[in-house]
Amino acid sequence: MKSLNKTIRFFGCSSLILMMLTSWNPAMAQKKIRVATIGFYNLENLFDTINQPDVNDEEFTPEGSNQYTPERYLYKLGQLSEVISKIGREDDPNGIMLLGVSEIENKSVLEDLVNTEKLKPMNLGVVHFDGPDRRGVDVGLLYRKGIFTVISAKSARLFTPDDTAFRTRDQLVVTGLFDGDIVSVIVNHWPSRSGGEERSAPKRNAAADLTKQLVDSLYRLNPAAKIIVMGDLNDDPVNVSVTEHLRAVGKKNKLEKLGLYNPMWSLYKDGVGSLAYRDSWNLFDQIIVSEPLVSDRTGYHFLRARVFNAPFLLQKEGAFKGYPWRTYVGNDFKGGFSDHLPAYIVLVKEIK
Repeated sequence: MKSLNKTIRFFGCSSLILMMLTSWNPAMAQKKIRVATIGFYNLENLFDTINQPDVNDEEFTPEGSNQYTPERYLYKLGQLSEVISKIGREDDPNGIMLLGVSEIENKSVLEDLVNTEKLKPMNLGVVHFDGPDRRGVDVGLLYRKGIFTVISAKSARLFTPDDTAFRTRDQLVVTGLFDGDIVSVIVNHWPSRSGGEERSAPKRNAAADLTKQLVDSLYRLNPAAKIIVMGDLNDDPVNVSVTEHLRAVGKKNKLEKLGLYNPMWSLYKDGVGSLAYRDSWNLFDQIIVSEPLVSDRTGYHFLRARVFNAPFLLQKEGAFKGYPWRTYVGNDFKGGFSDHLPAYIVLVKEIK
């Protein structure tokens, strides 16, 4: 009964949420529904202040080039917790239920994050595995303990036979019971564009191939699998890695059985971005869903996707006015949040 009571408390605002969503989608009128927001956020170098052996993290120490003191670390945690506490509340007053994250150094920084004043009431659990990235940054998953119960978790490593020295972030695969539905989440941070977009593209294509293999393996276990692929893909929804290697389509009428639907495609086409570079926006932070989350209306199903771009997240002045407000620009501490904006999707299910 304890977990059931938590669920009731979490979803006690159904009538309010119904009013909000029926104004956007009249087809939901006269239906009693539950809403859940699921997101992704690149935390931009959430390091602790300890110099770890065999990891290139020296700049994020008190003696390093960033003069990254315990005070700055705690400030960074506070800034990020402010953002996370507000993601998705426009669609669901209960806030985010699952949040994939990237650019985190280890499990301890996530544990510090979920125990901040703003996030502790959300009762968030942490899934994390150490990966091989030379800078020590990994991906992870935060989840509401009263709503999501982890069934299995593993990390998948990208091997590139033509470049055996290459090391990048592992892909995190977590399957759990989400308010009665079995849901699998794959959290990504694909290889960067360092060296140029074209030159680095094969590595992102290889990362997309790995993600597709993970999706296909989940589909083999269950053709009705509800799968959410999320992450900083370092490519836009229209790039080859996403469209041809991951094979995520941007239009529902193109979605095939056992396929993937990318709702970020239409946002990108409308000019929405999650990071800015040289006065243009990219939408690298994407959330992609499996076909059953679109076509199967039993349990939770996809409603819409958004980028959380509240004004407080943006630089107010200077050369980078309107860009995401960063923690550092070079070695200069700016006291912002991240160079990326969070992305999230809204899922709904009808209550009988």
